[in-house]
Amino acid sequence: MHLPGATNLTDRLGGLAFGGDYNPEQWDEDVWAEDDELMREARVNLATVGVFSWALLEPEEGRYDFDWLDAHLDRLHANGVAVDLATPTASPPPWFTPAHPDALPVGPDGTRLSHGSRDTYCLAAPAYRAAARGIADALARRYGDHPAVALWHVHNEYATLCYCDHTAAAFRDWLRARHGSLDALNDAWGTAFWSQHYTDWDHVLPPRATQWHHNPGQSLDFRRFCSDLALSAYREQRDAIRAHSDRPVTTNLMVPGYQNLDLWAFGREVDVVAIDHYPSAPGLDAAADTAFGADRARSFGGGRPWLLMEQGANTVYAGDRTLAKEPGDILRHSLSHIARGSEGALFFQWRQSKAGAETWHSAMVPHAGPDSRIFREVAEVGAVVERLGEVAGSTVTAEVAVLHDSDAWWALTVDGLPSSELNYHTALSRAHRALWDAGVVTDFAHPEHDLARYRLVVAPALFLLSHTAAENLRRYVEGGGTLLVQHFAGAVDERPHARLGGYPAPALRDALGVRVEELRPLRRDERITLSDGTSATTWSEVVRLEGAEAVATYTHGMLAGSPALTRHDHGTGHGWYLSTVLAPDDHTALIRRLLTEVGISAQWPEGVEAVTRGRWLFLINHSTATVPLPRPTHDLVTDRLIADLPPGGCAVLRTDEES
Repeated sequence: MHLPGATNLTDRLGGLAFGGDYNPEQWDEDVWAEDDELMREARVNLATVGVFSWALLEPEEGRYDFDWLDAHLDRLHANGVAVDLATPTASPPPWFTPAHPDALPVGPDGTRLSHGSRDTYCLAAPAYRAAARGIADALARRYGDHPAVALWHVHNEYATLCYCDHTAAAFRDWLRARHGSLDALNDAWGTAFWSQHYTDWDHVLPPRATQWHHNPGQSLDFRRFCSDLALSAYREQRDAIRAHSDRPVTTNLMVPGYQNLDLWAFGREVDVVAIDHYPSAPGLDAAADTAFGADRARSFGGGRPWLLMEQGANTVYAGDRTLAKEPGDILRHSLSHIARGSEGALFFQWRQSKAGAETWHSAMVPHAGPDSRIFREVAEVGAVVERLGEVAGSTVTAEVAVLHDSDAWWALTVDGLPSSELNYHTALSRAHRALWDAGVVTDFAHPEHDLARYRLVVAPALFLLSHTAAENLRRYVEGGGTLLVQHFAGAVDERPHARLGGYPAPALRDALGVRVEELRPLRRDERITLSDGTSATTWSEVVRLEGAEAVATYTHGMLAGSPALTRHDHGTGHGWYLSTVLAPDDHTALIRRLLTEVGISAQWPEGVEAVTRGRWLFLINHSTATVPLPRPTHDLVTDRLIADLPPGGCAVLRTDEES
């Protein structure tokens, strides 16, 4: 059974979702009464409840206490607030540890962790899986038809990795299913090297701490296995819930710079894609990162509306410190997510904790209380989101895609690669940022997806490329598409074995008209200049033209005069190959050149983020100039007629409305 997901949710809410994680168990009755009043003031209509409540819901193994939760769900429902009810399985209770010490996670060095934080579990441990199914089933039996429940929230931010013996046994079972025999496993992993040939399944282990490099095939298969293990754990809880409830079920996916999940696979299993998103830099970088996360979320669900499950009210994580958002950022970030398909804007959390590990994580109601800038902005955003209810269910259409493949990501994390500066997330976000700077809304797509609807496809980090994907990209170009492939592409297949005879994969070489003969990483901090005046870093290659033309050449060392950027006519399309890493401004200039070639141009001045969702145009002015509108138009954000957009301003306009 697959429910209509976000549409089902917004139908129950009567519009877009607004609210966040609510932990009433941290507070007393006087605060609950104030929460009721403040939630009404802020237009909160959805609260995520129970995420970290396992110790209270099941104080002893097999004994459940739901009385306190009954009271809060009834109170929220009476106050007009629906509930996203969570299973609390990301944080096992203290009694679980002494009862099942084998279910604690083990690091790659063999150290077993202790209870005392969240995520202290092994997804492969039978006791943990049984307990997780048990609490999910018990919650669904009690609340499956509760009028407050509008959405189910399985777990929280999968997935913790473990290297224990339970994991090793499950890994071997997964490998048997994937490869079928030890002979096939040995071939896939290339175990003839370093005397790694396996003759007994019991000898096969996860990639635990060892003397030097891990086997790349072992490392890649372990990452695939861990994602599949997390997905199987999600399915168990989801199915337990579906046996007793017809409400949509999801989990909150993380989209940061590390990734333990195949997000495409999770996107196929949830009723609505939900993500947590916290920018990693302030200002304009935060705005670009917000769009990056939102476009990924929409894409993982196949373009369906999705849900922003968590954001920080006043939180920007920047390395070793947490920075505050600037005035207006709460609205700008929330609208960027909604513009790109989210069916609302939720936060972690409603009220800032007075104790515990996340005391300083921002919240909708800060420590300063409701008489504060943060709460006033939150309430203003709540009013805007309420006015935007009419956009629910509408979708976003993009003409450009960036390729995103978990296998390629994980393959770039294995040991022994030619450079430590090859970072998948960085390459992915740079490609998206160049398109965002050019004013273009972008989808993400898997290399094996049907790409025919896109005028331009950018492939920033396809180190691993399957034969099927390579042929798919060749057909895309042959059929009229424009493809930009960047350095070190298709160097290995899905096992991951190096491709012989030159890179990339043969089918992709046909589309690009080049053959890469030699990889020549640059020295750290080395900068080179190409013949067209652009500058580059990190990487270079010996590229042979096999039908392509050189658009720019190298000017340094043995590569002087050899191709750096190439273009090839293949069928009715064009394949571009960039064999180095351009400086950000030069990379953006190349992207703009390709957009012009395929007939895509920004319709608004630089600095204005413009996204069309259904019949609504979302505008966010990141520039310092006031931007005039083509004509005075009614704006849903301010609920009045406007003629221009001030610096930092936002607007949502009906595109079929004359004035």
